[in-house]
This record gives sequence, structure tokens and C-alpha cells, in this order.
Amino acid sequence: MKAGSAIPLWIITLLAALCLAVLAWTTFGFVVPFKHETGQAVLDTYFAGYDESAVFHMQKLLDGNETAAKLLSAMYFGPELIFPALLTALLFLAFLRLSPLSAWFGRSLPPLVGKAIYLLPFVYGVADYGENISSLVAFGDSPSASLAAQLLPWMTRLKFASLAISFIVLVRLAVARWLSPGRD
Repeated sequence: MKAGSAIPLWIITLLAALCLAVLAWTTFGFVVPFKHETGQAVLDTYFAGYDESAVFHMQKLLDGNETAAKLLSAMYFGPELIFPALLTALLFLAFLRLSPLSAWFGRSLPPLVGKAIYLLPFVYGVADYGENISSLVAFGDSPSASLAAQLLPWMTRLKFASLAISFIVLVRLAVARWLSPGRD
């Protein structure tokens, strides 16, 4: 039995289903109504990133539209409290299931590098929660709103970068496991 195979597949499947359900809740409960109300997308959905001017524009938009501001706040205090934790757990357990620490990419890695790879899902989780907190502060009446507005695009970039790297590593591990002669 391989070290990572102790994680039951049903747990990973359940976490994936929960992630999809919360993502659907976010999309259809908040993102779509926000776009309908304002004609603008929520900044969290800008995969290509955005800059401080986009944050400033969103601040002005929310100042003039109380419904949109309430929708955005409800999104951060609803599904966005749950989703980063679920996705972090899913990514981490998938890493554990697909490969033991000593067998990454078919060769032995220095222990520190192997452990750093396992930290990728947690980097994503911290960055996503940081982005959510930065959004709440930047779009609120806090004296730290300008600092949060500067931090927000960087947190989003870190979130998407760590998520993309995690998915690339997972795909590579899945392909390596599928191609290995002793696969389970």
C-alpha cells in the first residue's frame, strides 16, 4: 500500500462536490445578481488580475449602490467563508492521495522541497482569505481602506498563482500515477 492511498477517494470526491456546490452558491447567489445590479463583475472573478484603479472604481460603484454593497458583503460573510477552507482541504488531500513525500516526480527530492510543495494549498487558502479581508476593508469605511486597496490586487495574484501551480502539480502527479506500472 502506498503512503498516500490511505486517504479514501470518497472523501476527496465529497470535498470536490462540496466545493462545486459552494462555487455554484457564490456564482448564482451573488456574482450573477451583482452583475445584474451593477453591470460590473465582482473583482474576485477577474482571472487576469486588476490594478488599484479597478479597486478605486469598485469603491465608487459600491458607494453609490447600497444593494450591490450588501450583496458583496453577504458573499464574503457567506460562501467565501467556506470555500477557501474546502478547496485548501481538497488540494491538500489530493496531494497526499497521489504521492508520498519521497516519490515526487519519480525521483527523490530534498525533504525541504517536498514539504514546500505540500504547503501550496495552504498558500492558496491564506491568500484567498487575505483577499476577502482586503476586499471587506477596501470597500468599507475603514481608515485602512487605501492600504487594503493596494494589497488587494497582490492577494488576488498570489491566490491564482498558487492555485494554478497546485493544479499543475496535481495533473502531473495524476498522469505520473496513471502511467506508473504499479498503479492502484
